[in-house]
Amino acid sequence: MSIERDLDAPCPCHEDRSYGQCCAPLHAGQAAADAETLMRSRYSAYALEMEDYLLASWHPDTRPQTVEFEVASKWLGLTIKDHQIISEDESTVSFVARFRVAGGRAVRMQERSRFRRESGRWYYIDALSLS
Repeated sequence: MSIERDLDAPCPCHEDRSYGQCCAPLHAGQAAADAETLMRSRYSAYALEMEDYLLASWHPDTRPQTVEFEVASKWLGLTIKDHQIISEDESTVSFVARFRVAGGRAVRMQERSRFRRESGRWYYIDALSLS
């Protein structure tokens, strides 16, 4: 099912840019330029509950069957802490994502994600321990 999105609305991943200038082109199929751009587009896809995009941008070796969304959650913001380029085709992105779940409890998710580029497209692999 296709849901129309307001292209002029602030992008969930970057409040200084519109959705149309930021993540919409990636959600429509454009390849991400780098791992950080893919990370931002995946955050926006979680905020917009775009399961198809999340699964398509997840590497086939680690991709789950489905993506579960928190009921009545509201995504509040994304902060990129670090983008490390390991090689031309491997990177990590450390970030903090904030959201509120049903009942009003705030959640702060901190992660360092691994990404790999194959055939010109970046894919999310998995999360590394932050310890």
